[in-house]
Amino acid sequence: MKILPTFAIALAIIATTSPATAEEKVLNLYSARHYQTDEALYRNFTQKTGIRIKRLEAGDEALLERLRNEGRNSPADVILLVDAARLWKAQIEGLFQPVKSATLEARIPEYLRARDDGKGSEWFSFSTRARVIVRNKASVAASEVMNYEDLARASLKGKVCTRSGTHPYMLSLIGAMSEHLGEAKAEEWARGVVANFARSPRGGDTDQIKAVASGECGVALTNTYYLARLMRSTKPEDRAVADKVAAVMPNQSSWGTHVNVSGGAVARNAPNRDAAVRFLEYLASDEAQVYLADGNNEWPVVRSALTANPALESFGEFKTDKLPIASIGRSQITAAKIIDRAGWR
Repeated sequence: MKILPTFAIALAIIATTSPATAEEKVLNLYSARHYQTDEALYRNFTQKTGIRIKRLEAGDEALLERLRNEGRNSPADVILLVDAARLWKAQIEGLFQPVKSATLEARIPEYLRARDDGKGSEWFSFSTRARVIVRNKASVAASEVMNYEDLARASLKGKVCTRSGTHPYMLSLIGAMSEHLGEAKAEEWARGVVANFARSPRGGDTDQIKAVASGECGVALTNTYYLARLMRSTKPEDRAVADKVAAVMPNQSSWGTHVNVSGGAVARNAPNRDAAVRFLEYLASDEAQVYLADGNNEWPVVRSALTANPALESFGEFKTDKLPIASIGRSQITAAKIIDRAGWR
């Protein structure tokens, strides 16, 4: 069996962990999350249920490759990933299984759950972030970029920065645009955005924000948590960057601002299925929702979960796009064709 090098250390740790007794309840968690607040989340779950969590942490793609290689012998019970595109990819590959839970259905909005009856699998969103437009306060007025469509306006020629169109964050947004506009108009929009590039796409979302602050770009796309991190940073240089830009929540007068998610599912071959379902239900509790959201400056999906995050509160109330998360996943194929034809590399 092929083993990824990135898991060498993690495998060694697992191998030296004392084996579970016959009476001990265990949950094997494969997680792409790596935030300090998650430690308290896992500890509280164990205290409430007596189920010990054995976790493996890595990036989304590394975890999916691991699952593919392990096949039916995988010990994974729960998979946590941090992007709708990657969750959809895992779902269509048959890496998840169906879950029947009145708790999850009652607490997680329907549009934030993705069920594939053909594959017999399901996954659930547990936190959200918005993909917004950031503008240079000194050079671009908010009125110029009220909608995603405005990024293709001729007045922004030479002012737009983005990361690569092939990145899952971009594929999710472009996929959503194709759902709303249709493939042809979405491609026309994408070509207009490419024509307005200030530079070739490169770097991550934080790099886009810094480029806008420096004046290299006038506007850029970013997930809200990247901006929130800069706003809450203890480094003066980070806060200075945040002070020079402003976030626009696009499409408030139409379909709403695009949101992406962190989500989870029960692994296809989970050896501890009951514990896995119980863990997902715990993630939908008010207590766990606060930990999940605060860990990465995101919003909880459960309305009754209350968080106190000044950076997120500064964005204010806004209308979110209610496209079913499953349709955003399916539109990844169309999005990939669009970015290829538009030259959004």
